[in-house]
Amino acid sequence: MRYPDPLRPGDRVGVTAPSSGVPEHLRDRLLAAIRTVEERGYEVVVGACMDDAGHVSAPAPDRARELTDLLTDPRIRAVVPPWGGETAIDLLPLLDWEALRRADPTWVVGYSDLSTIITPLTMLTGVATVHGNNLMDTPYRAPEGLLTWLDIVTMEPGTEFRQTPPNRYRAQGRDDYQTTPKVTEFTLDTPGRWTRLDGDGDVAVEGRLIGGCVETLCNLTGTPYGDIASFARAAAPEGLIVYVEADAADAATICRHLHGMRLAGFFTGANAVLVGRTRAPGLATLTQHEAVLDALGGLGVPIIADVECGHVPPYLPLVNGALGRVVLTGQRAELTQTLV
Repeated sequence: MRYPDPLRPGDRVGVTAPSSGVPEHLRDRLLAAIRTVEERGYEVVVGACMDDAGHVSAPAPDRARELTDLLTDPRIRAVVPPWGGETAIDLLPLLDWEALRRADPTWVVGYSDLSTIITPLTMLTGVATVHGNNLMDTPYRAPEGLLTWLDIVTMEPGTEFRQTPPNRYRAQGRDDYQTTPKVTEFTLDTPGRWTRLDGDGDVAVEGRLIGGCVETLCNLTGTPYGDIASFARAAAPEGLIVYVEADAADAATICRHLHGMRLAGFFTGANAVLVGRTRAPGLATLTQHEAVLDALGGLGVPIIADVECGHVPPYLPLVNGALGRVVLTGQRAELTQTLV
């Protein structure tokens, strides 16, 4: 694995929307997020691909060119899109992968549809990426025990850091960025802990972290951009900790997606599977937890659900490619990541 140099005051952070742009009525939130980054001492460079006229911010060639330019510009030390979207998959064949492999490593941050970009970036270039809060989430203060992407991108290669769940989350709704564009405090109104789905007993397991959003990554399995089995063989002799999370698809859809991903080798080499907490609906006869077990229970590895790595606040950032260690007991839940 290759890790970008840590960010220092004066470094530049690029902002572009590889998927959906930002509507005018939410521009105040975008500005508040940019100011949060600038307050850390960074210069923010906003690209041209930010429009919200359609479901994407610009035509695919323009978005691919801008993302490639930012990632190959030695003056840009991190790229943080505003958020995800729907069809970032159209960028993958248009990115200059050879140029990305040759370039100095740059931090790329995101989740949701950005999994479509950051997970292949790690697998195909060997550069670590951050699955974590997007730019529009950046003004939120992390609850005790968690970090933000702004914390992680300042770390030296070799750094070890630990995160623990706050055991509370937001069960319904989200903040209205139009009326409260400067909101910085999460509403965490419901108790909730990590849940082991495959059985009882303590868990202590290690492996390289890789994964992302089920609804987007399921479309990459069977392609060069989603070949986790090859990544495991080449970069993870110690095995993998694969993480997945569902946005909004119902339990039957997630069950089908996970079955297909398993058949395509997405969980090959997994020592454990982490499953993000979700608000996605179940069916009368199938919950989201049951959907995961139906598809993945036969792997014979620990499956830990309700982890803060998805669309439900708060956010526990995961570094694709980092060496992870997960511990879950009756009294303890923690994830340690080492940038090696």
